[in-house]
Amino acid sequence: MRIALALLACLGAISRPAFAHEFWLSPQEYQLPIDGQIVAELRVGQNFKGSGYPYLPRDTARFEMITQQGATPLTPRMGDRPALSTPAETPGLTILVHETTDKRVFYQKPEKFLSFVEHKDLGTVVAENPSLFHPETRFSESYRRYAKSLIAVGEGQGADRDVGLRAEIIALKNPYTDDPSTGLPVQVMYQGTPRAEAQIEVFEKMSSGTVRVFTLRTDAHGQATVPTLPGRSYLLDAVVLRPTGNTDPDAGPLWHSLWASLTFAVPG
Repeated sequence: MRIALALLACLGAISRPAFAHEFWLSPQEYQLPIDGQIVAELRVGQNFKGSGYPYLPRDTARFEMITQQGATPLTPRMGDRPALSTPAETPGLTILVHETTDKRVFYQKPEKFLSFVEHKDLGTVVAENPSLFHPETRFSESYRRYAKSLIAVGEGQGADRDVGLRAEIIALKNPYTDDPSTGLPVQVMYQGTPRAEAQIEVFEKMSSGTVRVFTLRTDAHGQATVPTLPGRSYLLDAVVLRPTGNTDPDAGPLWHSLWASLTFAVPG
């Protein structure tokens, strides 16, 4: 474990290789008129830039749209890209929700795993479970993604809420109707409980396409305030890492990560 911690220290002192790829819901437009069309991509990438992926039922555990009238399951055709295209029939704040099925990544070299751990500020979990770090043995991690996106239909009145994802970021104010100068307070949740001292990675995209990246840390109530500016879109990301309970790298994943993301825009 001393080797792992030494590697973490070295990684923190150099430019970080971007081994972590975010997953997010990417609406074509964040503000729509009533009876407009909600179009959104499923994206994987880095720095708020990435390729769109088609809708595949085998990769999807949950896909729905939540409005003031309730939750509606979304069932695109297999292979649809963009993954979502549906009428915006209900005025107010619309919440898009997507949960993937479990995937698995194999690590041949410990540096890649430790870079991910350092980047997402998860070193304490690894330090607390030293027997699960195998620097000389191929091992794997399973992961699941939980994405939300906030879209304003009409004036966009309404509020985000806990939608029951195992890992989730909740906006505590409405980015389309509340004053952006005070920032957007959010709460990071895991299994229905606020995550204290959790890292939030913030990707702020300007109209030019330039992206600014910075991190925040939640307080004892799992809350933090994201500074926001008009005319910009945002991707928030928070990751949980947990042991799977398996201790044999040949028998299955040793680690399981849960990735929560939230996208929204601030009117210009």
